[in-house]
This record gives sequence, structure tokens and C-alpha cells, in this order.
Amino acid sequence: MRAFPAFRLLPRSPRGAAVRATLLLALAAGITGPAVAEKADRNKPINVEADRMQYDDLKQINVFTGNVVLTKGTILLRADRLVIRQDAEGYQYGTATGNLAFFRQKRDGVDQYVEGQARQIDYDGKLETFRLQQQAMMRRTEHDRVIDEVHGNDILYESRNEFFTVEGGAAAAGPGNPAGRVRVVIQPRETGAAAPPAAGEATTLKPAGQLAPPRENVPPRESTPR
Repeated sequence: MRAFPAFRLLPRSPRGAAVRATLLLALAAGITGPAVAEKADRNKPINVEADRMQYDDLKQINVFTGNVVLTKGTILLRADRLVIRQDAEGYQYGTATGNLAFFRQKRDGVDQYVEGQARQIDYDGKLETFRLQQQAMMRRTEHDRVIDEVHGNDILYESRNEFFTVEGGAAAAGPGNPAGRVRVVIQPRETGAAAPPAAGEATTLKPAGQLAPPRENVPPRESTPR
């Protein structure tokens, strides 16, 4: 079968739905942030590159396999296999599988990204959600620095309001976590103030701004008896 190097799906027509003005990021542990996912992504076309493609016109289903790369605005998705379908209203849905499938999306108004990986990632274009299943991980990054990170068996990410729901389970079990419990890592916020030295830490002495020149080696004066 002929390989299709790239494929493009046009976005659905705008429906005039109201967009919330202010939305907050919420992780399972209750973290909040000031921005939302890139709002412009919803009206961008889907572009796909893969080694192979199969298309079912009757069911409106595209199946891509082999080094699949999908982009939609700031959304980036990589997988071994990707199935995309479109409903009668024009909404698009995707299921990405791999070892591991990966996605990334920019947050609106800040230089931060939300990214995740799992054995299966489902995208719902109508609800604007990502669902990560099996060995799921999501994190928020800024300038390649991890801000928050969460692990679980099933993670539901609502990109409209950046809300996370995380479920544990046996499939998330691993070394040091045999029960597969949800795990969250929260990095401390940078305040900009210099941290005080730790207890017991040696203090570095700084030289004075000006030092008097050293005195010449003058022999001591002999005392004169009175």
C-alpha cells in the first residue's frame, strides 16, 4: 500500500460558543495556576505524518501507523499508531497507542507546557480532553524545568480549564510503589529572594575594599640605657 507522508484535517466551523474568561489549573493535589491551555489550538487544522495510512470514507476513520506525529496548533502528539475519526458535527477524536505515546500542549499566556505520556492517549475534540491510560504521567514544565509531575494508571486532563483527575491501580505499580498509588511531585515556587545559608555552612569572608600596603621589614631599634 502506498505510504502517505502527511495528512491534514481541517478544523470544524466555529459554533460561537462562549469561552470562559478565567480558568485555573488544578492537579489532583489541589495546585492552581494562572493560565489555561492555548485557546487558539481548538480552531487549528490537524496535521499528521506517518509511514502508512488507511482511510475508511464510510466511517470517517483514518488509521496511521509507524512513527506517527500529529500537530494541531501547539499540540504535539507522537505514537506508534493513531486512529482519528470525525463525527457528523465535525468534531475530531483520536486514539494514540505506543510504548509510550506522548503529547505536549502550550499553556495560554505563559511560557509553560503541559505534557504527558502513557501506553494509550485518547483525545476528545468536542470536550477538549486527553485521557492517558496505563503507565500514565503528566507534568507541567517551564523553560525545560519540571514544575509539577503526577503519575497514575488513568489520568483525565480537561484542557479547557486544565483540570486533572488521577486514578491509581495495579497497572501503575512499579519499583517502590507496589500498590500503584497516585504520586505527585510539587516543586517549590521561586520567590526571587536569596535563600539563607544552611545551618553549619561555612561563611565566605570577603576582603575589604581597600587594604593598606604592607610595611617594609624594618629591624627593631636598639634601646638606649638611661
